[in-house]
Amino acid sequence: MQQHWKVGELAKLTGLTVRTLRFYDQIGLFTPSGHSDSGHRLYNEADIKQLHQIVSLKDLGLSLEEIQSIRKEHNLTPSDIVDIQIERVRKNLKTQQKLLAELERVAERMNKQEPLSIDAFVSLLETMKLSHEKYIIERRLSWERRFDLLGDFLNDNL
Repeated sequence: MQQHWKVGELAKLTGLTVRTLRFYDQIGLFTPSGHSDSGHRLYNEADIKQLHQIVSLKDLGLSLEEIQSIRKEHNLTPSDIVDIQIERVRKNLKTQQKLLAELERVAERMNKQEPLSIDAFVSLLETMKLSHEKYIIERRLSWERRFDLLGDFLNDNL
């Protein structure tokens, strides 16, 4: 027999909020495969695989509209999504390694009390900007999760 999860159970399982899952259903991004006799959303294993795809694409910084478009236009497999995530992690690692190398060069020159060229500062600033953009995306996603939790709290207590 196939296992089903209600929306609250799926929220706990995935770390998403019930509000987020309901919103995804409302906009047609992620709909449950069924409903119970009492009208509760029921999700199965195939649904969880679809949700992984959505969360993975969102983690890559795509908007919900972009995710919806990609899912309609491209038949991405779970393997495709994992490959995209691997490439993203590799890119982030390269950026962080470059930033580390730039900072170490600057620190070494400062410790030796050698003057730094404008090119060294510009290179460092460019690398910091790349690293900072990743941080901004992560912070935005964190705030979205907090707003979801606040919305759930307010809905439950009003």
